[in-house]
Amino acid sequence: MGYGMSKPELDPNLCDNPQTSGGAHVRQRHDEDFDIDNEIFYLIRLRSEPSESTRKSKHARRKMPISTVRMLSGREANCSGRGRFSLSDCSYVLGRYLPVNGPWPVDRMDTRAYVSQFSADGSLFIAGFQGSHIRIYDVDNGWKVRKDILAKNLRWTITDTCLSPNQRYLVYASMSPVVNIVNVGTSATESHANVTDIHDGLDFTLHDDVVYSFSIFSVKFSSDGRELVAGSNDYSIYVYDLEANKLTSRILAHSSDVNTVTFADDTGHLIYSGSDDNLCKVWDRRCFTAEGQAAGVLTGHLEGVTFINSRGDGRYFISNGKDQTIKMWDIRKMSSSVNCSRPRISDWDYRHTQYPPHKKYMKHSSDQSLATYRGHSVLRTLIRCYFSPAYSTGQKYIYTGSHDACVYIYDVVSGDQVARLDSHKLAVRDCSWHPYYPMLVSSSWDGQIARWEFSGNGEVSSLINKSKGPVRDRMFRVMYL
Repeated sequence: MGYGMSKPELDPNLCDNPQTSGGAHVRQRHDEDFDIDNEIFYLIRLRSEPSESTRKSKHARRKMPISTVRMLSGREANCSGRGRFSLSDCSYVLGRYLPVNGPWPVDRMDTRAYVSQFSADGSLFIAGFQGSHIRIYDVDNGWKVRKDILAKNLRWTITDTCLSPNQRYLVYASMSPVVNIVNVGTSATESHANVTDIHDGLDFTLHDDVVYSFSIFSVKFSSDGRELVAGSNDYSIYVYDLEANKLTSRILAHSSDVNTVTFADDTGHLIYSGSDDNLCKVWDRRCFTAEGQAAGVLTGHLEGVTFINSRGDGRYFISNGKDQTIKMWDIRKMSSSVNCSRPRISDWDYRHTQYPPHKKYMKHSSDQSLATYRGHSVLRTLIRCYFSPAYSTGQKYIYTGSHDACVYIYDVVSGDQVARLDSHKLAVRDCSWHPYYPMLVSSSWDGQIARWEFSGNGEVSSLINKSKGPVRDRMFRVMYL
């Protein structure tokens, strides 16, 4: 194999042009306690604020905002002596232009959209639907469908998809122990399993002690594309070697369903996992044991963990929970074991009833998280959350889907809700922010894939379609000339 519409109100400090369209609601204060002394907040400010040389050149005080016009004029005059913007300067300017206008329709299917993501370079967008279809859209070519994949041996729904780092292969999982991999670089638009394309099935039941069927909820490529890590409802984490075409590890990782797994960074040594046992765990592959001894445990969620997103630095990550919160973690605060039982909400099931209002602000007595973000709703399905892109925002925001049919954007440092994108009719299970451009795409159970941008008239999208060269080289070209 080789392998609800309402008039938006923008904070005037958020961007230069406070006009939005569609269902964007902006800026709500936050009153959670934050570990503000942790270095993550300093690092985010460092990556998303003007560089020291730029501030000195503009004689600006640290807490005073600098307008985009002043930033551009200073760059043209080479006031900083650098002749160009630093990465933090770029993040500062681009991070003020939130994708709150729209939405513009990308596609609509007659089944629920479950998962969606931009490719690493932003040129492709992948969406998986309950009705067996996975579509890959060509972002640079008017969002035309480049590949329409009909999933093989689908059980219930597509639970996860992941594009390989070289963007040649796509893996997809369902409520099955078999993950399928397909070459998406072929010329045919229609991809029918073993008819127009080969959909190789990777069997995760190869261990002798696994004699039953199970479901895979989460699957991710390693940064070198040689391995897959997966989480399942048999409480386990699996590692599959694509070059050897065999399963290499199965770890009994949690005491309940493993809803989410991801690599901590590009080294592939550390894996994060989250489970319905309410715990986030850190695994060091250099000392894996079949008994499931984690490198560390992070306690704080009161209900199951639905998704984990790593900051990519091998240190920090965020998790979405059925306790209706997003939490941010520093793995240096992890403990070696669980030493405290959690408060229990008896008979509550997120699939059937609302979260009890009187439990909304309940806190775990041994909460190890750095920060907690509230406002969105995590009900009925494993809703996902992410850091905003490093290149364009310095990862200064967290964004998430929500059962109330909205996308929420939070400021990482203050915890404020800075935007709520409201247009879908059913739960938004997944969403994805373009890695270089102020564009966000939401995927909903109403079957709609919708695009949100900073531009209010769609003209930027037209420019994208007509321009040439790599995506990031042409996004906001004026910023880097």
